[in-house]
Amino acid sequence: MKKAADVRRADLEQVDRYCWRLAPHGEMRVPAIFYASAELIDGMDDKVFEQAVNVASLPGIVKASYAMPDAHWGYGFPIGGVAAFDAEQGGVVSAGGVGFDISCGVRTLHTGLQVQDVQSSKRLLADELYRTVPAGVGSTGHISLNHKEMVAMLKGGARWAVGQGFGWPEDLERTEEQGCMAGADPKRVSADARRRQRDEMGTLGSGNHYLELQWVTDIFDQSIADAFGLAAGDVVITIHCGSRGLGHQIGTEFLREMAITASDFGIRLPDRELACAPIHSEVGEHYLGAMRAGINCALANRQIITHLVRRAFKQVLPQARLELLYDVSHNTCKLESHLIDGQQRQLYVHRKGATRAFGPGHPGLPAAYRQVGQPVLIGGSMGTCSYVLAGTSEAEELSFSSACHGAGRAMSRRAALRQWRGRQLVDELANRGILIRSPSMRGVAEEAPGAYKDVTEVVDAAELAGLARKVARLEPLLCVKG
Repeated sequence: MKKAADVRRADLEQVDRYCWRLAPHGEMRVPAIFYASAELIDGMDDKVFEQAVNVASLPGIVKASYAMPDAHWGYGFPIGGVAAFDAEQGGVVSAGGVGFDISCGVRTLHTGLQVQDVQSSKRLLADELYRTVPAGVGSTGHISLNHKEMVAMLKGGARWAVGQGFGWPEDLERTEEQGCMAGADPKRVSADARRRQRDEMGTLGSGNHYLELQWVTDIFDQSIADAFGLAAGDVVITIHCGSRGLGHQIGTEFLREMAITASDFGIRLPDRELACAPIHSEVGEHYLGAMRAGINCALANRQIITHLVRRAFKQVLPQARLELLYDVSHNTCKLESHLIDGQQRQLYVHRKGATRAFGPGHPGLPAAYRQVGQPVLIGGSMGTCSYVLAGTSEAEELSFSSACHGAGRAMSRRAALRQWRGRQLVDELANRGILIRSPSMRGVAEEAPGAYKDVTEVVDAAELAGLARKVARLEPLLCVKG
């Protein structure tokens, strides 16, 4: 019998052109399912297959361990991994199945402008956005939260931010969870996590986070595009960031605690990085309370950045209207109702580097989008295109209504640094008409477009697998890069 570490691409059974299956073996409780083209499968590190197998061995897992087309090696779970657990059948929650950047996500706003309206002001806008929205390692903003404000933010998320004057009430309607994750417990967020976040609200951070001005080059589904308010030539702005230091601290602390206590619950971990705890345990409940507070932190952070973006536009292009299209999170665990063998069951769905993708008719969607499905916002890598997709009804059966979240890394940051220089990349992109603003040329090199998979190939695989439907393609005009 093969061990997880022995699994290779050749062991996969091809179900159809964009679906691959690894049958349960060893300690696997369910199969591992991969949605990807043959080319994407061939490009995946063997560690992705190993991690998907390990996830399939966890207690209480339902149906399958899933990997999205952008899947790559992560901490415990593969990035691009999806798994659901039933608490009533001994299901677990895993900090590694959520990730360190809790609720890292994407928010896209309309500008009400066409591409020709911004070209002459692009350089001024890039400078103003860079000046207004702090970015980079250790970046801090002008907002400093005291203890009472921190607790209110962790409890209220984007609703708290709007209440403080950072944005508009209508923003909340087009944000997951209406801007506030229920069940957050600020008491479970440590003093160290709060300290790290105190001065980081309204900041992008570093890594693959960005603030990008984009324009719509192609429409693939006119009726859905109309519902989303998108047309060819439209200019939008996209914010990609998460819960900063607070989320990282929560993940670090609970992974450590879960690794220590796993044996107390009779859980044998195939990988220490896959540390978890029963949902119905003190550790599990404490983590869920802290993780939900981390989601609220990320929602509040993106809401404050939205306010700052609107302020920057007012200085350069005051005619822009900047209404929210949608805000989606990538690194979460949410209690959701899903149809399993003809029955609705309450499941804790982990999405790590994966986007929730509810299909048409889902009651959790804003009324404006309920007939066409949830907007699924897929960011490319710096200097490459991005996409807007819509959730499908089929995805409920295929992946607990989940889709990919981006291009997915093809090489490590260290490898990217050996191959590219930041200054050279900035100059090359400028020659293509794409302006980059970043405090770190090293960070730019780490995020080189060539360090990522082809986002078009990833999105095509997601659509052809039935996970989401392509709506629009976006090309960058400028990028503020952490």
